Formats: sequence, structure tokens, C-alpha cells
Amino acid sequence: MRFRDRVDEYSWSLPQTRQFISSPATGVERAPLFRIGGETARATSLVRYAPGSVFPEHQHPFGEEFLVLEGEFADEAGRYPAFTWVHNPHGSHHSPRSDTGCLLFVRLREMNPDDTVQRVLCLEERTPETGKSEQLLHRFGDEEVVWAQAAAGVRLARAANFHGQEALVVRGSVEWQTDQVRRLEAQSWIRVPPGCPLRLTTLEPSVIYLRVSCRNFGDPGIR
Repeated sequence: MRFRDRVDEYSWSLPQTRQFISSPATGVERAPLFRIGGETARATSLVRYAPGSVFPEHQHPFGEEFLVLEGEFADEAGRYPAFTWVHNPHGSHHSPRSDTGCLLFVRLREMNPDDTVQRVLCLEERTPETGKSEQLLHRFGDEEVVWAQAAAGVRLARAANFHGQEALVVRGSVEWQTDQVRRLEAQSWIRVPPGCPLRLTTLEPSVIYLRVSCRNFGDPGIR
């Protein structure tokens, strides 16, 4: 399966047009945002766990990253409430489940294998009354993961780079400026191709997940 795999093009996924697909595990559904491969794939997805659902233990070649958007996620290492961000490096593994149900943003097999950092961060949802606050969650080489919280009417911009950029609207809504202007509601995802800037303006108090310089380590065919 190849889905939104042209990293040299603008891509986006909006919640009002998104479809969740059943996974092999009962009660676990996935909405692909980007995918190369079958059941074993390099992928960015939203993953929804029904209460009491379990996913089989699995390895993380080229790593796994997830952000809990709603509910509570869990594995043998602990419990992760909403707004927990986890970076599991190349070669890690876990047995995931959710007792209460949850919604996750997940990136699989997209890390540099030399990036060996294991990290769990509990993030702040509250937005400032004016301006913006940006927290650097992770950096490896020229790739950065940023948690941005902003009041209404704030511009969030990143210059063009050689590897592209991604953003997920976690809370609130924003305008996305390219050759046209699009409104992005909460849980909208976008990818900006190499050589193009990222330009967002918040329409209300908002929280945005940003990934700057999105290298393609997991699949040599699309580096």
C-alpha cells in the first residue's frame, strides 16, 4: 500500500473527510495519513483504541513516536494520559493496550537508527493569553519536534528546508497559507514539501505539533 507517499507534494488530511480502517487487532482502528507498506509499514496514522482493546507485542525498527490526543494509552512500561508524547527508538518494543479507550497520533519506522533516545514527556495543553510558547521536544541532527501553544491571531512560521515539514493541529484551529488559504480544525494534519515554507496563523487559542526537516530514514527508496 502506498498512501500520500509523494513527499515532494503538499499533503493534508482533514477530520471531516477521514476514514478509520480496522486493524488485525479487535477494537483498534487506524486512519492513515501517510503509509508505505502493508501490515508492516512505514507510516504516520491516527490510531483509535476502543476501551479494553489490546494490540500484540511488536518491535520498532526505525523507531516509533506517539502523542496521546484523547483518553489513556498504556503498555508494560506505564500509562500515558492525554498530551503525553513518547519517543521509542530503533530496536525498542512494547505490548500496547487501552483500558479506557484513546486516540493517538503515531509515526512508525521514520527515525534515524542512530537516534537512540528514549523519552516520555507530559505536555501542557494550556495556551498563553498573548503571543506563543514553543517547547522543543526532541532534536536529532537538523530534525526537530516542537510543541507550540499560541493565542489567537499568532503567526507560526518555519523557513523552507531540504527535507520538508509536518504539522498536526492538536487543539484549536489555524489558517494554512500556501498558494491558497485553508482552514484547519483540530486533528488536521499537513505535510509541506522540501523547499517550501510552513506558514500558519491561529484563528483561536491553539496547540500545534510541528516536525521540522522530515528526513526519510525508514525507506531508502524515497530518501
